[in-house]
Amino acid sequence: MASRGGAFAFITLCFTLELAWQGTAKPLLPAVFVFGDSMVDVGNNNFIEKCNISCKANYPHFGVDYPNHAPTGRFSNGYNMADQLAQLLHFDESPPPFLSMSNASLITQMSTGINFASGGSGLLDVTGNGPVCTQVLSMTEQVGNFTNLARMWGHADLISRSLIFINTGNNDLFEYTDFKDHNCDHNNREFLQSLVASYTRFLKDLYGAGARKFSVVSPSLVGCCPSQRLIAHDPKNPRDVDKYGCFAAANDLSRQLYPMIASMLHDLSLELPGMSYSLADSVKMVESVFNNTTTPSYNFTVLDRACCGGGPFGAGGCDSSAPLCHNRSNHLFWDDYHPTDAVTGVAAKLIFGDTTGLFVRPINVQQLVEL
Repeated sequence: MASRGGAFAFITLCFTLELAWQGTAKPLLPAVFVFGDSMVDVGNNNFIEKCNISCKANYPHFGVDYPNHAPTGRFSNGYNMADQLAQLLHFDESPPPFLSMSNASLITQMSTGINFASGGSGLLDVTGNGPVCTQVLSMTEQVGNFTNLARMWGHADLISRSLIFINTGNNDLFEYTDFKDHNCDHNNREFLQSLVASYTRFLKDLYGAGARKFSVVSPSLVGCCPSQRLIAHDPKNPRDVDKYGCFAAANDLSRQLYPMIASMLHDLSLELPGMSYSLADSVKMVESVFNNTTTPSYNFTVLDRACCGGGPFGAGGCDSSAPLCHNRSNHLFWDDYHPTDAVTGVAAKLIFGDTTGLFVRPINVQQLVEL
């Protein structure tokens, strides 16, 4: 829970970053390489033929606030977190999606970055490759694509000075919670340990390809998504809810996983020479919004309902026929699973510049890129 002092520090940070962003500047590092799920996918799923419509965002109302007001494959009304962090690093937006480029252009693009993320994916290979999404790029494939390109490109020195940005694990929690709902003897601790083991393997593979600077975002309070609120408040089969009215079982997993990821990163940084990292606590970020809904920097007054979607909690799914709210800036959620660009913009600023230690540890991304 954020203190009053933490809220004041955050307001000051946002104002400072707004001033710093006025005008253009040279990128703060050579390249950004993005890995993860739909929180940071900028269009890879558009190019996966077997990826069904539920795991694509290349149709209205997605992109309604993007510069050309058209869907791009981002699971957002506008920019997503990968774009917004890249902009704070003085790039125009996220690097382009891996699957949008030819083999020749991929090698050239390595000099400024590539986005490998795929909506629906998770830390486990089975995540996202089931009845809902059918086929996505797993983290194993994403990391493998990067390491293959890094080997062909050969500029390990540039990779070591570039940023690896990872946002993953959310979909593993969604799918596990749904599975456990029908299999009560499943072991939470073993499941979470399997996620951390996979994360460790991916980070070591990235390190082996030359990466040294890692920005990691922990899974958020997944139980607060409109889709999960709908499950928790099902009148025929109600589940336990937490103090925010969210699906308690899903949020408990998020809260348990964060310290496990933090411990794993700390141990890896001692084991792997030259590795540095910044870990964002998404649980604390969301709790801060719930506890401070209105500040001079933001005004999130709709916390439980999607902007795009009909039915209870707006969890009916977002498409061109779905109801669309007029004020996206006051909604926490864009659709049944994803935050608005106003929310991810707040998160990106904290990931980049938080110095309170409340949300990002042991250093922020601005400090990480200066190492």
